[in-house]
Amino acid sequence: MKKHNFNAGPSILPREVIEKTAQAILDYNGSGLSLMEISHRAKDFQPVVDEAVALFKELLNIPEGYSVLFLGGGASMEFCMVPYNFLEKKAAYLNTGTWAKKAIKEAKAFGEVVEVASSEAQGYTYIPKDYEVPADVDYFHITTNNTIYGTELHEDLNVGVPMVADMSSDIFSRPVDVSKYICIYGGAQKNLAPAGVTFVVVRNDALGKVSRHIPTMLNYQTHVDKGSMFNTPPVVPIYAALQTLRWIKAEGGVEEMQRRAKERADLLYAEIDRNKLFRGTVVKEDRSYMNICFVMSDEYKDLEADFLKFATEKGMVGIKGHRSVGGFRASCYNAMPLESVQALVACMQEFEKMH
Repeated sequence: MKKHNFNAGPSILPREVIEKTAQAILDYNGSGLSLMEISHRAKDFQPVVDEAVALFKELLNIPEGYSVLFLGGGASMEFCMVPYNFLEKKAAYLNTGTWAKKAIKEAKAFGEVVEVASSEAQGYTYIPKDYEVPADVDYFHITTNNTIYGTELHEDLNVGVPMVADMSSDIFSRPVDVSKYICIYGGAQKNLAPAGVTFVVVRNDALGKVSRHIPTMLNYQTHVDKGSMFNTPPVVPIYAALQTLRWIKAEGGVEEMQRRAKERADLLYAEIDRNKLFRGTVVKEDRSYMNICFVMSDEYKDLEADFLKFATEKGMVGIKGHRSVGGFRASCYNAMPLESVQALVACMQEFEKMH
């Protein structure tokens, strides 16, 4: 039976990325050695990093003056590194979910943090609007897609101050005006690579502005100066990221990824809205294309476990909602084929007929 992988992360990757990475793990470039056992400073690995950086810049149309880094620690480490490197006096944050809240907590250790708006009181079911960002902040931090609650910013904001964005779960799913940001970061395990590498896009002239001492490993300048090679980088995930970047380019770039994302999301949200057994959890204009969250309608709440079992038996993997919110979540990242979403819709329709 075919499996349809809706896992929220680590998540689905293009099949060819998995196969090419698996081959390199067995024998890297005909060397007789595994990718896992060669030096990150080997002459035939440096081109992997160089091409990955070049494709990153090409696909996102990154302007001159930015560096692309591949680091460890996940996005959670960036919650600390961002204020360490950029927060001199005051920063503004938009609270749109669990990860935004964690980022706010870390930033408070480094200076004044202004929470400009929050949707927490309403269960993070929407993206706040009509708020003011103070003009005197060092940066304004946003989380562009909220994996747990299923909300997403579909366009870059206009706020008049430098922005920082956690794009862990929607990077490469739409065009981005990188010039609005001094830093974009994210864990790679949703739209780019297996877990273990973190991407950071940083504007070089925004570094070195804070007066505090920054520990060597937590200083972005350290990694800019050494091209992500200050210490041993996560070699296998970087290689897989390169394969994904090649795949995105070959498939038509971020514009095509955006078209596919909308097509998948429109199909599944239409069924959620039509099917009397289910209902969406997010206001329609803020619905995520990446993480589609829904629950049983109130009068059918007792069927939740039955539907999860039924869907699992039909090959749906990873559709159980996050433990903090329950219900269901279909994560539809770039590598998700439309056929899998069609299969989930058919599954929902079949379950509806049974009940």
